[in-house]
Amino acid sequence: MNSTTLQNILPDRYAEFFVNNFTIVVLGIIINSINGVFVFTFFRSSFFYNDPRYILYIHLVMNDMLMVFINVILTVMVTARTYVPLPICIILLTIASTTHKNTPLTLAGMAIERYIAICKPLHHPQICTIRRTYILISLIWGVGVLHGLSDMILFLILRPLPIFETVFCSAPRLYSTPYHEELSKAMNGLYTSAVWLILVFTYCKVLVTARRADTDKSSAKKAQSTILLHGLQLMLCMLSYITPVIDRIYVSMLPAYRSKLIFLNFIVTNLLPRLLSPLIYGVRDKQFYRRIKGLYTCKLLIVKVESTKH
Repeated sequence: MNSTTLQNILPDRYAEFFVNNFTIVVLGIIINSINGVFVFTFFRSSFFYNDPRYILYIHLVMNDMLMVFINVILTVMVTARTYVPLPICIILLTIASTTHKNTPLTLAGMAIERYIAICKPLHHPQICTIRRTYILISLIWGVGVLHGLSDMILFLILRPLPIFETVFCSAPRLYSTPYHEELSKAMNGLYTSAVWLILVFTYCKVLVTARRADTDKSSAKKAQSTILLHGLQLMLCMLSYITPVIDRIYVSMLPAYRSKLIFLNFIVTNLLPRLLSPLIYGVRDKQFYRRIKGLYTCKLLIVKVESTKH
């Protein structure tokens, strides 16, 4: 009976793994394709890459595209129980950690840019130059990589392995010491607190400026809405911080559906926010919306003309 039960369980488990991996890969392709439309639109117009606000926005989109790509690779490898060389695993985990931290840091940078534009409009062209925007992006990557590098250094000190050792490439499995757990809590708390402080400060400053009589009311109102949107984006990003907590809560309640719940939780907290954040902000922006609409209207007309000729 035991062998018969095992024969029935294994095909179902393999089928579930296949469906999960297929779903994650398809969702990753869809999310990166939609975000790729914004990247393509950005590089088609000099209007965008000469504006610091749009440079920071497209950096957010491209960072999220890279994060989705790496997360899909790691998830498929974990689901398939694939062992990879240690250096490749550490590189993938470091990129995943860095892109994850870059998102809230970029949102903070975008909020500061809006604060300068509304509260210090005369100084905005001097402060928010193209060169300084790229310096800020470099600083974001420099700060964002600290967590991944710290995890790697701790791992090499506490659990030295041969350089060509093959490992199960999962951050909870590889970075499993109490030191890594405390470091993760400290880093996540530090990043999140700093970004929330920046968002609250900039929003309050813009709100006070908007009440002045000599202020452009429409621009100030748009800036308030933008910063509030950054707060919403940050909340979506923070969902990934509580993924393990949600897993433990629901798995303890419904242990029979453990794998399905973990899979669904990963999609909701890690993949979908990477689509909603750039999509909401990009479609909301009139310049992006007008150019995307014009681009695809033109493509549609070309297709119709070609089909008419044939």
